[in-house]
Amino acid sequence: MITAGVDLAAQPERTAVATIRWTAGCAVIENVISRADDEVILQAVQQADKTGIDCPFGWPTAFASFVTSHQAGHVSIPSDWPSSGNLTRRRTDMFVREQLRLTPLSVAADRIAHVAFRCAVLLAKLDAAGAPVDRSGSGPVAEVYPAASPHSWSLAHHSYKQKTGTDALGVIIDQLRHEAPWLDCATHEQAMRRSHDVFDAVIAAMTARAAALGQTFPPPAGDDLAAATAEGWIAIPDQPISDLVQAYL
Repeated sequence: MITAGVDLAAQPERTAVATIRWTAGCAVIENVISRADDEVILQAVQQADKTGIDCPFGWPTAFASFVTSHQAGHVSIPSDWPSSGNLTRRRTDMFVREQLRLTPLSVAADRIAHVAFRCAVLLAKLDAAGAPVDRSGSGPVAEVYPAASPHSWSLAHHSYKQKTGTDALGVIIDQLRHEAPWLDCATHEQAMRRSHDVFDAVIAAMTARAAALGQTFPPPAGDDLAAATAEGWIAIPDQPISDLVQAYL
C-alpha cells in the first residue's frame, strides 16, 4: 500500500507532500516534496491508495445556509445568537473537541478559510479527473488534523508549530521514532526536523494509512453522517500507532 499526506497551505511555498510505502512490518518514507503546487499534489493523490489532506473539506452547513440567505436578503437569526458556534463549527470539529479536547481552526472564521478555497479547487480537480471525493473520507482522500493524530497515538503534540518550537518538534519526532521503530525515514528525517510542514505531511500520510485500515472514528450514523458528506469529517486514529503495521495490505 502507498499512502500520501498533504500539509496544505494557501500557497505552494508552505505546502508539503509526503509519500509512504507500507510493506510487512515496515513503512518507508519514499518521497518528501516542499513548495508543492497543485499538479504535484494531484499526482501524489493519483499514485497513492489513500491520501490524507490537512485542510477542512467543507464549511459548516449552518454557515453556508446563513451566507446564502444573506445573499438573497432573507437572513434568519441563528437560534443560538449571539453565540456563533453553530455558524463556525462543523460537526467534526465538535467531535474532535469532545474526544481529544482539541479545537480545530474554524474554516468559517479563521485564516484557514484561504487554505480551504485551494482545497475545494483541488477536490474539484480530482472529481474532474475521475476520482470522486467523498468528504466523509471513504474515497481516495480523507481530511486529517495532524495535531489530533499524535494526540491519539499518545505522542507530544503541543507547541511544535511555534516559531520557537524547534526543540518541541525534535521531541515529538524522537517520540515518533521510539514508538514507531518500523518507520524508515530514509533520507528525509532532517527535513522533518527542520520543518513542521514536512512533519505534518508525514503524519497526514500515516493517518491516511489508519483511515484505509478502518482505524479511525467513523462519522456517527444519522445527522452526523449526513453533515460529514457536506462539511467533511476529520479522520482521527482510534487504534495504537503500532496497529498501522499489524495488518499488512
